Amino acid sequence: MKVILNNTQLKKIIKLNQNIGFVPTMGSLHKGHISLIKESKKKSKKTLVSIFVNPKQFNDKKDFINYPRNINKDKSILKNLKVDFLYLPSAKEIFPKSSKLIKKISKKNQILCAKFRKGHFEGVLNVMDRLTYLINPRNIFMGEKDYQQFYIVKKYLEKRYKTNVILCKTIRDKNGLALSSRNKLLKKSEIFKAQKIAKNLRKIKSNIKKNSNIKTELENKKKELEEKFSIQIQYLELRNKINLDLSIKKQNSKLFVAYYLNRVRLIDNF
Repeated sequence: MKVILNNTQLKKIIKLNQNIGFVPTMGSLHKGHISLIKESKKKSKKTLVSIFVNPKQFNDKKDFINYPRNINKDKSILKNLKVDFLYLPSAKEIFPKSSKLIKKISKKNQILCAKFRKGHFEGVLNVMDRLTYLINPRNIFMGEKDYQQFYIVKKYLEKRYKTNVILCKTIRDKNGLALSSRNKLLKKSEIFKAQKIAKNLRKIKSNIKKNSNIKTELENKKKELEEKFSIQIQYLELRNKINLDLSIKKQNSKLFVAYYLNRVRLIDNF
């Protein structure tokens, strides 16, 4: 595995490799990331993984500081997977002083996480725009757990670059909890609770009935979950997976949720 530390090294690699599959990460790798890498290896001649904890997508400095990092373990995982290239840029490489930044996402996208994390998706688009420009990948692989992120990034990048953004399914533990780097911030008792919450959410989605008053039903379920598990839910919404509009039927829709389990914010969709 070739470790790339700056853009000069990166340019040389890109010149010699045209069919690159790209897996962008913030490190603290888990089985979800591994599934993305394996998908890239199936569909690409070469696979490049980036690890960059992007300060611009955190609207809370404490969240950025506390984000789990373990670069040595990550390198070991990537070597075992026989990843071709690991890109470890500094913030100066990604965001030089001359770079023009995206300042606002569209009003249509100011929903779900964007409503509660001001500047988050602008930060995501800025880093993804820069990485795509530098790497020029044929395919980019992203996870379904961050579906809104995938939706916004895909719309933007495929219009701007000759690249495909490919959705890969959410990887869950044996009890149905979506794997996430943030899970490492949870205590064992909190993991157990999050698994139960995931089970309840899946049940809520499967029990949605045609022609029912979805909005009222979900508002009631939101209150029930908050009381039952002592959590703070930011949103619990059924939305069309094609355009992210609010939906009144579960066909072609996803149930989106974001909640705080004590100090840790978790998201999921079903």
